[in-house]
Amino acid sequence: MSRYHALIAVAAALFAVSPAVGQQDEAADYPNRPVKIIVSVPAGGGVDTAARIFAAGLQQRLGQPFVVENRGGAGGNIAAETVYAADPDGYTLLASQPAPITSNIALYKKLNFDPAALESVAVMTKFPNVLLLRQDFPAKTAREFIAYAKANPGKITYASQGPGTTSHLTTELFMKLTGTKMLHVPYRGTGPALNDLVAGHVDFIFMELASAYKLHEGGKARIVAVATNHRLDILPDLPTLIEIGVPGFVSDTWNAISAPPKTPAPIVAKLNQAIDAIVEEPDTRKRFEQLNMYPAGGSPADMRKLVEAETHRWGEVIKKAGIQPE
Repeated sequence: MSRYHALIAVAAALFAVSPAVGQQDEAADYPNRPVKIIVSVPAGGGVDTAARIFAAGLQQRLGQPFVVENRGGAGGNIAAETVYAADPDGYTLLASQPAPITSNIALYKKLNFDPAALESVAVMTKFPNVLLLRQDFPAKTAREFIAYAKANPGKITYASQGPGTTSHLTTELFMKLTGTKMLHVPYRGTGPALNDLVAGHVDFIFMELASAYKLHEGGKARIVAVATNHRLDILPDLPTLIEIGVPGFVSDTWNAISAPPKTPAPIVAKLNQAIDAIVEEPDTRKRFEQLNMYPAGGSPADMRKLVEAETHRWGEVIKKAGIQPE
């Protein structure tokens, strides 16, 4: 081979590997300044609690502040729009419930962002939903509640964290399967919804165990059934809704970290690895156990599969329930 051709070959080889080297360099000094986590709900509730726990862990592991900023409203769309429009450099992240990255595409006529284009980073936590009644509601059991709802169509009010949130769509599924009709009262997040439930302004909510259990234990509201396929160890005397005749009724809540579209894969991987490491820490697991939350973790690919499956599942619920886009 001539010296000229040899130089061409070397240059070609360097050019071939340079993109990979460049990609690795993108994450080498990340982060070198504070990172903002935009939370899709007001302070309080599962998403906010999980985001703050992981923010503290990420700060400890990656050496820069991870600052939580709450931007609730529009079922999480406001926060998602903010992150979608941010620079794809890993310094603005989204912590959300499923709605803005799954069901909202079917619930809103127009979104100012493409949920499918957001980069999946990791699922933070998962937890089951439960049927939570105001303390003085006339029905004392889940069976009585269903019978009461059938006898009083359109008179029972239910809260949600906002249109398209899991609490909203879970109730739509419940009404479809039980042949009941109830009135939706949407709120801007978990905290306001639960405050009005405790005050007696609304009758019930399907709520994640983490937020509902404290109210149940404190006598401020009553869990009467769980939306799982088996009874929970923490509530062994309470039936599943499947047990009392609501076939296939399972609903859980999860929350996750997403990044702006086209965030470099090495930065996504670095964040994911740090989150997975936090999940495995005994102190983290103990803290989540005390909060009745279940740390999740997993790869970005795992999260993408979950997002795709949930988008399809709740899209079908929306379609069958005849919910019109807003």
